Amino acid sequence: MNKVKHQNFWINIQNIVIFFIFTGFTIITWILLTSKIYKKSYLLLIEFNNAHGLKEGTSLTMRGVNIGYIKNLKIDLNSILVLVNIKSSHILIPKNSIIETNQTGLLNDAIINIIPLEHIKIKDTQSVNVFSSQCITSPFLCHLNYVEGDRGLNYDDLVRAATRLSQRFDDPAFFNVFYLFLQNSIDLSDNIVNMTFDLSDLITIFYSVFFRFIQNYR
Repeated sequence: MNKVKHQNFWINIQNIVIFFIFTGFTIITWILLTSKIYKKSYLLLIEFNNAHGLKEGTSLTMRGVNIGYIKNLKIDLNSILVLVNIKSSHILIPKNSIIETNQTGLLNDAIINIIPLEHIKIKDTQSVNVFSSQCITSPFLCHLNYVEGDRGLNYDDLVRAATRLSQRFDDPAFFNVFYLFLQNSIDLSDNIVNMTFDLSDLITIFYSVFFRFIQNYR
């Protein structure tokens, strides 16, 4: 009798262990599959007129958050084609957005910045799958979509503009024209002051005559 009870006890322990092992395996598998789906990335093609310091590994940001990086660059005859990797398929990029290159930091590191131009409602994002063929009709960019990028903030442009401005001031012809403009402005201001004084005297005389006329009339 005791032997039968002992066998049943170990059978129950074995069943419990098998149950926990199966449950744990199921949970781990579900977590791995969910994590893989969530982290599945997608690609976009962006065309620029110039690389502007872009290279493989350059960050891609949206609203100040890093959402991807440049995976590859291809030089064309008239443009640069950039292949970017978006970290997750759950990161949706509105089609109505500005995509531009900017320079940040002390070393002027180049980044690609995405600026959405409209407010997106949550209900519009619930059924969007960037890998689906129906994604084309959505307000978001889909896997392997082609878009054009612009040039944004660039310190090279600022330095170039400052250099051109200094060259303008170093030009004797420009300096002479600027001097004549100042001289004419001074002469014009003097004339305006003189006219103001003359007008003031005229008003004073008119007031005196008018005041005497009123007194005589009384």
